[in-house]
Amino acid sequence: MLGYLNGIRCLAFLSAAFLAATLMAAASMAATLMAATLMAEEAPAASAGKDKIDPALSARIIDRLQKARPQFEYRDVKPTPVTGVYEVRVVGGPLLYIANEGEYFFDGDLYQVRSDGFVNLREQAAMEPRRQQLAAVPAKQAIVFPAIGQTKATVHVFTDVDCGYCRKLHQQVPEMNRLGIEVRYLAFPRAGVDSPAYRKYVSAWCDKDPGAALTKLKSGGTLTENLCPNNPVAHQYELGQALGVNGTPAIVLADGTLVPGYITAAQLAKMLGIGAP
Repeated sequence: MLGYLNGIRCLAFLSAAFLAATLMAAASMAATLMAATLMAEEAPAASAGKDKIDPALSARIIDRLQKARPQFEYRDVKPTPVTGVYEVRVVGGPLLYIANEGEYFFDGDLYQVRSDGFVNLREQAAMEPRRQQLAAVPAKQAIVFPAIGQTKATVHVFTDVDCGYCRKLHQQVPEMNRLGIEVRYLAFPRAGVDSPAYRKYVSAWCDKDPGAALTKLKSGGTLTENLCPNNPVAHQYELGQALGVNGTPAIVLADGTLVPGYITAAQLAKMLGIGAP
């Protein structure tokens, strides 16, 4: 369940020992959250506003995490709606929830219970960084299927050429384009860098007609291997991991919303507020 180790192909960014320590702390973490909520009046004021935190407290949290796992970089300590619990971002990794000034943490989703349903606060916090990082990816590095006529929306799709539902989604791309949706494919070979799927995607990206080459692969065809230098496929795979992609297809909307799995063109258009042309 814990992922994101940079520099290797697996998604495990935490060691087995780290995982064990996390599980041992889980029961204490639950008690900490309850105590922090019940005794809010006894807790020191940690922030001057909703999005601010005492710099000294932030420094103590970062220092404690850094000493425990110095190979990771931690930043962006922020309050959460739960008194005494803070969020900390691991650079290139997940958002952690911290309690007791860094003594306990959990790596998972935090939901707010509202009258109209459950809201995933972790996903909300991830949207803006995700949006910013994808906005920085040049279109020329993606395999682009442009909208027909007016471009009403642009989505990024992390894909694996051998994934069954990725192939099924690709069959929806012409209709997405007809509805005014530009599709920018980014590579996410699930077996990792230098796997057969990785080499196929690189060959498509390096082709003189990348779109046609990718369509051929997703239709069950083959390509002559062409691993051109300076291709962005490995970087895109690492980017997907950093953005929280753990399966394919994974669609990212312009606002940073991550939509995992297969959806139809009509479903995507409805999600984007796009009507039939």
